Amino acid sequence: MYCSAACRQKAYRERQGGGGGVGVGVDGLIKEIGRQVEELVPQPPSVFYSGVTELSSSVARLRRVARTARDTAQESVTHVPVTEVPATAEVPLDEGDFAALVESHRREIQVHCYHMTGSYDDAEDLVQETFLRAWRARDTFQGRAGARTWLYRIATNACLDFQRRTARRPKRYEPLPGMNHGAGEPPARITWLQPYPDDELPSAEEQPEAAAVSRETLELVFLAAVQHLPPRQRAVLVLRDVLGLTAVETGEALDMTVASVNSALQRARPTLRDRLPGRRADWTADGPTEHQRTLVKRYMAAAERLDLSEVAALLSEDVTLTMPPNPFWFTGRDALVEFLSVSLDANSPMFLGHWRHLPARANGQLAAGGYVRRPGTTVYRAQVLDVLRFDADDRIVEITSFEPHLFPAFGLPLRL
Repeated sequence: MYCSAACRQKAYRERQGGGGGVGVGVDGLIKEIGRQVEELVPQPPSVFYSGVTELSSSVARLRRVARTARDTAQESVTHVPVTEVPATAEVPLDEGDFAALVESHRREIQVHCYHMTGSYDDAEDLVQETFLRAWRARDTFQGRAGARTWLYRIATNACLDFQRRTARRPKRYEPLPGMNHGAGEPPARITWLQPYPDDELPSAEEQPEAAAVSRETLELVFLAAVQHLPPRQRAVLVLRDVLGLTAVETGEALDMTVASVNSALQRARPTLRDRLPGRRADWTADGPTEHQRTLVKRYMAAAERLDLSEVAALLSEDVTLTMPPNPFWFTGRDALVEFLSVSLDANSPMFLGHWRHLPARANGQLAAGGYVRRPGTTVYRAQVLDVLRFDADDRIVEITSFEPHLFPAFGLPLRL
């Protein structure tokens, strides 16, 4: 137990051996797990649960370290030095200690890759690509103190290479035959956009030296706007305005001059503003309010009761629904209610089934994981993850519905 967040953070740094949060070696992590096991107390239940949760997190980290060490070891030609190391030089890290070092930065590097790509799946792949590139380039590593900046540079260039290969560009949704999409302008269609679990964001405890992840830069409306920028402008904007690097640091990371960095940033910012909602208050706030949490509960309960009128009452008049990567979209409450009326009507031949929901958090926003029990079945199967955005009047102004394969990343089961 700690008297304050500051004491807890200090204790964490001390457990890391005074390394300022850069992590410990494999031996230290194993010892830490042993300590946590010895301190497990089954009573009272709340203390036991807290201890098991901490132990589970440490074991998961050790598993990731082992996996990263295994993958990087495949890149090694030999496991022993073939030349003598000068006495004044820093002893090179072996696979295990290297993996433990980069693992301590995994979460913030993954968030960075997510900012660059807008895709949770791609971000996970690019983190692994970053670590493999870092292992191959370990001769350029200047020591533990510079690990974070070094990894950010490698990750940014890995993302740029990925974007050159894929050449993805946002498009506009197109009308589907026989479907009333509403009178509003078709929204941008970003087929690769995916949600990010709040539970996987780096915490101050885990990364004492890392800049806090701004909630507004993780909201889907911001991520979608960033995808309209050319890759190099996107990289400059993320490094400067999201990570807070200086123009000199950004130029070094991207092999650009300071003048080129400033020019790219001046072009990126107006494009970003044009893609965001007109009023800043419409897309960012200090966080979900208790009233909004209550509204989400009403939203889930209304869907489970098949109460279309209650669902409609929670929607803004200009609500927008998109379903990346699917082509379905609706603008305006009337068009959305018309679409829902068929699938929520138990007497309709297009009745989807009965619903259950579990609450979730994605991109700093409230979300609901929806499960459907099809007619004639007894199991509720994962159907959709709805990420909700509220307007200034606390009505749902945007619903982004995602496919269910990412449910496990949000701690949600695939069936109930």
